[in-house]
Amino acid sequence: MHTQSDTAQVILGRGADYVMTVKANMPTLYRQLKNLPWAAVPAVSSVSTDHGRRARRTIKVALAPAWIGFAGAAQVAQLRRTVTRTGKKTVEVVYLITSSDADPATLAAWVRGHWHIENKLHRANQTLRRLTTLRPRCGYGPRACWAWRQRLSC
Repeated sequence: MHTQSDTAQVILGRGADYVMTVKANMPTLYRQLKNLPWAAVPAVSSVSTDHGRRARRTIKVALAPAWIGFAGAAQVAQLRRTVTRTGKKTVEVVYLITSSDADPATLAAWVRGHWHIENKLHRANQTLRRLTTLRPRCGYGPRACWAWRQRLSC
């Protein structure tokens, strides 16, 4: 979902909450969020070790400032991901705007869960593309491929 104030209004209008990621393609908002006094905000961290890497996710959550410009914005957050793979460390910092008043651990779980869903969608799309290149010509192969295409295109 793209981070736009119009999108926030539509989501709130349907009775839901949003969590939006602010990236460098919105330089003014990104800079304003980056310049908030994050050092004074308590952090919640979690560590996972899977897929040959160690990832530490640290989230800091604060009340949304009045200047934020997003309908219903309740909180802003700084999420820092530090990933170590084969001795090489990478750090990524993203900023979030949310209309929810969820606690930091829940907010971090929502963001991580989003990537889990996103990865599943990409995998289904890749599987569908592989299946469309198959050209079985005998037995039940054509019928099976047709069934898979129908199942994955929904």
